[in-house]
Amino acid sequence: MLLSLGRPVLFRQQRAGRGGVPFTLLKLRSMRNTCDASGRPLPDEARVTPFGRFLRRSRLDELPGLWNVVAGDMAFVGPRPLLPETIAALAMHGVQRGAVRPGLTGWSQVNGNTLLALEEKIALDLWYVAHSSPLLDLRILLLTVWVMVGGERRA
Repeated sequence: MLLSLGRPVLFRQQRAGRGGVPFTLLKLRSMRNTCDASGRPLPDEARVTPFGRFLRRSRLDELPGLWNVVAGDMAFVGPRPLLPETIAALAMHGVQRGAVRPGLTGWSQVNGNTLLALEEKIALDLWYVAHSSPLLDLRILLLTVWVMVGGERRA
């Protein structure tokens, strides 16, 4: 992994937690820090390594996020944590989304994730916030295993 991705092995980024409170998200790096001639990062597709694709598809890149769960910044299930500026741009939907702790997995992740537009993900996240329950969380955890094995599909 070090040979294909370089250092640091962990990716750290500020994200918005419950109530918009910022925290540092931890993940395994899946992309190189490759930039174009003017110093702007290349698109994600050009920076993700084959090993990084495997990490993302299998969701193993999320393992360091268990620390965020232990620290109380995240839950196992909830909307994925977004950048603070993304939450601010969502206005009232960002506030509603922040009513629960973000999660390692969530309703939008098991219903298409990267195959969805941001608006679709937000709608699914808001549905989750309005309908969250232990039974729904169990369903999402089981569906997450299915996605890890079978890959992403639109619901």
